[in-house]
Amino acid sequence: MRPGMLAPLAAAMLALTGCASAPPVADRAQVTGAVTYRERILLAPPGMVTVTLADTSLADAPARVIATQVIEGATAPPFNFSLDYDPAQIIPNHTYTVSARIEVDGRLRFINDTQVPVITRGAPTHVEIVAVAVPQR
Repeated sequence: MRPGMLAPLAAAMLALTGCASAPPVADRAQVTGAVTYRERILLAPPGMVTVTLADTSLADAPARVIATQVIEGATAPPFNFSLDYDPAQIIPNHTYTVSARIEVDGRLRFINDTQVPVITRGAPTHVEIVAVAVPQR
């Protein structure tokens, strides 16, 4: 092979390699944010934060869960989250909300008590969730 042919041959091989790559992954989107609470305490022992994205459009039916993230070993807020979802599954006239709960030793310690709308109807995709304390007995 002639020395001048090596560079064009290598470029052609690289171009063909790109054609053989895997098909692109379906489009994904995210709802991001942070969970906090007003009390100035640490979670001891470390807690577990569960954040859920759900379709809450139907008042007389259970919410349809779209995505969930569990953050283990949580000790101090803010607890940042990122929920991936498929935009093709989003129905524009439905209501989507994010909820959060914080457990320590399997007992519920904090939960959000208000709806946090996301994605549709002008709602954001980055939110701050303020959880409230659950009375302990």
